[in-house]
Amino acid sequence: MIEFFYDLLHPIQWVVAWIMVRFHDLFTAIGFDPAGGAAWSLSIVGLVVVIRILLIPLFVKQIKAMRGMQVIQPEMRKIQQKYKGKNDPASRQAMQQEMMALYRSSGTNPMASCLPILLQSPIFLALFHTLNGIAQRKPIGPLTLDLVDQADKATIFGASLSDVFMKSWGNGNWNAIVLTAVMIVLMSASQFITQKQLMAKNTSSASMEGNPFAQQQKLMLYILPIIFAVSGVNFPIGVLLYWLTTNVWSMGQQFFVIRRMPNPGSLAEKELEERKARRAARRGVVLTKDGAPETATTAEHTTPATPVRRQRQQPKRGNSREQRRPGGSRSSQGPNR
Repeated sequence: MIEFFYDLLHPIQWVVAWIMVRFHDLFTAIGFDPAGGAAWSLSIVGLVVVIRILLIPLFVKQIKAMRGMQVIQPEMRKIQQKYKGKNDPASRQAMQQEMMALYRSSGTNPMASCLPILLQSPIFLALFHTLNGIAQRKPIGPLTLDLVDQADKATIFGASLSDVFMKSWGNGNWNAIVLTAVMIVLMSASQFITQKQLMAKNTSSASMEGNPFAQQQKLMLYILPIIFAVSGVNFPIGVLLYWLTTNVWSMGQQFFVIRRMPNPGSLAEKELEERKARRAARRGVVLTKDGAPETATTAEHTTPATPVRRQRQQPKRGNSREQRRPGGSRSSQGPNR
């Protein structure tokens, strides 16, 4: 059954091997040792970069879906309050139907936030099978037997890319034990930081109240790092390197999005408005409540504009009155002449 499943992954595995070999050729051409661990490790990093670039459109959809979920939170709470305490099948079905109708009307798909992870899973499994094949000297597509031998003998910090924590523990390979342990800790920590950053910075307090999806996020904050730590002891070093690089990419990408395009009502949005106000103040611009820029110099000159005009008109009005006055200066000068 497992072999049948991996047969289905064979096309993806072939593409994964092709990307790795092309990056290996690139790093070899610029002077890296073709049998060294650096060239093969960087090839795995290059694989991550290519995959994450290809997943950027899905990441954009994920961001839009999360924003959409934030917008419809008030309507979702109304539906939840409507069916609060009603646990019969008819009420639950009616609530689900109203929720689905709300998703359709707003163009929001809750599953869109899971698409990047779901689409990476086959690639992750294909890489896992490819690295296991390297340990068993199994070529795949452009990853010929000679390249498999090179990759199998390549070491990074004294450990092979196909070494696994559990097997290394049994063999007493302390280089692999220490390296895999450090990578598992970094992998779990990066996952925790990424999820914590999302909840602390990019989620409004209103959306967290009574939202089952938000409660699931809180749960995943602690469950995912544990899953990575437990399952990581059975991953080859090459797979750990792939997943660690993916987590670091996700953390940086999410930091950029949260900083530049935060969700409405979140702490990140408040911080963005404060940064905009500080930058505007340095340029001599004052931002109004609705975000429209108003220059400070214009505001200064606009207010006293009316009094200045009155001061210019007052002398003219005074002269005309003096000319019209019978005892004015001109009438009194006449007899002297």
